[in-house]
Amino acid sequence: MQWFNVERLLSSSMRRRQFMIGAGFTTGLAIATQFPRRVNAQPKFSAYPFSLGVASGDPLPDGVVIWTRLAPEPLISSGGMPQQNVPVQWQVARDEKMQQVVRSGTAMATPEFAHSVHVEVQGLQSDRHYWYQFRVGNEVSQIGRTRTAPTPDAPLNQLNFAFVTCQKWEDGFYSAYRNLAQEDLDLVFHLGDYIYEYGINSTGVRNVSLPEQFRQETKTLEQYRLRYALYKTDPDLQLAHAMFPFVVTWDDHEVENDYTDDISENNDPVEEFLKRRAAAYQAYYEHQPLRRFSIPRGADMLLYRRLTFGNLAQFSVLDTRQYRSDQPCGDGETPRCPAALDPAKTMTGDRQERWLLEGLDRSQTRWNILAQQVLMAELDHKVGEGEIFWNDSWDGYPLARNRILSYIANRKIANPVVITGDWHSTFVNDLKLDFKDSNSPTVATEFLTPSLTTNGDRIVYGPYYGPFIPENPHIKFFDGDRRGYFRVNLNHERWHTDLRFVTTVSRPDAPIYTFASFVVENGRPGAQQI
Repeated sequence: MQWFNVERLLSSSMRRRQFMIGAGFTTGLAIATQFPRRVNAQPKFSAYPFSLGVASGDPLPDGVVIWTRLAPEPLISSGGMPQQNVPVQWQVARDEKMQQVVRSGTAMATPEFAHSVHVEVQGLQSDRHYWYQFRVGNEVSQIGRTRTAPTPDAPLNQLNFAFVTCQKWEDGFYSAYRNLAQEDLDLVFHLGDYIYEYGINSTGVRNVSLPEQFRQETKTLEQYRLRYALYKTDPDLQLAHAMFPFVVTWDDHEVENDYTDDISENNDPVEEFLKRRAAAYQAYYEHQPLRRFSIPRGADMLLYRRLTFGNLAQFSVLDTRQYRSDQPCGDGETPRCPAALDPAKTMTGDRQERWLLEGLDRSQTRWNILAQQVLMAELDHKVGEGEIFWNDSWDGYPLARNRILSYIANRKIANPVVITGDWHSTFVNDLKLDFKDSNSPTVATEFLTPSLTTNGDRIVYGPYYGPFIPENPHIKFFDGDRRGYFRVNLNHERWHTDLRFVTTVSRPDAPIYTFASFVVENGRPGAQQI
């Protein structure tokens, strides 16, 4: 490991330094070089400052985001950091020993953003691995590995990725992440519920002692910061982040269960809830490898975005929480009410829906993937006559779902696949314009990955949802209560998904196995088990 000489760094800082950009909570953007606080150039820490690890994300052909946060005491307020700006040096190299440094600079870690650092590294070569590391004072971080995307016109032969969701810390160990870190992957998608907002009254199989403040539900910025810090102290989560670039999006528990736009689960006053949402969004940004366009502006944060990997795959990453209408038929399970058939009811908001459809229409890739949060296929919850639906999924917004699927069908979008989280169960679904007609053509395929830990080893959804599956013949595969992730190998002729499950989340070293595998053939929507 060779760190650059500090004097040389200072002499070249005007040419090469890349500063993190900060956002005032209500005043918009402010460049972090224009800071009012004293800069501590030679900080001393009470403990190792890189306790939350490193991460990278949102790979482009010429660059990637690299992230860390200074937190020598992560489970106390402010992470044990003083209210001072701290310069953090960073390097990106071609080799894992950090000998062939190709990019370097300094980013400012500020207390306004919990001393997190988001560096948008540019000028890298496409479609190759890089390694990165941070330094502050005399302390150096672990070395992370990342990978840039191919150029949009590159003839990419294959892509390997995984997708995960729902990682409630107190429900089990992250043995799935430990195994995921051993996979041969280009990137990982996290589809929401990175944290849970509930108070932690028992640490379950982890059997550790937490400070009293973790017993409270997260509502303030300090509480959300502490919750992310708790999750990110896990060594297996850190390992996965250090091995692969992540592409993240949120669901509800990053703020509050089943919230919609500015409406809370318990119908709190809007002004009060928006303060909570602003705190949650800020903490989310602070702890994820996101680009500066996602810096929150009060209670608003731009998260939906598009990533392209050569001529093979385009990913549309959705946000189905921030802009959606309140559940038209109310929370929970109900028959479909007339309000659900109001075309104004939306899951994504009008602007994001137009962005999604226009992007699909312009796509030149072989596969077009929607990375999103909640079950898109219909799921009738009633055995026999009549229908009951879960209103927080796309079933609560059937016309919004139909607009997207109709557009895909009418415009003949190439090989659409939906990857989904949220449900704590496994589904493989045919997506149809008419779910009640088994002869209706399949428009797209949906793969819904189970939780990584949420619900632990309990048997919950298998007995509950199992009897409903025969009522829904477009559901080609269901499993209720295993934990793990999905692994995908993609080429121009077929999509191959492996359902990767751990034997238990009650021990950190649980082995993993492939429970089942499915393929989707080019030009033929619908999954086939192999």
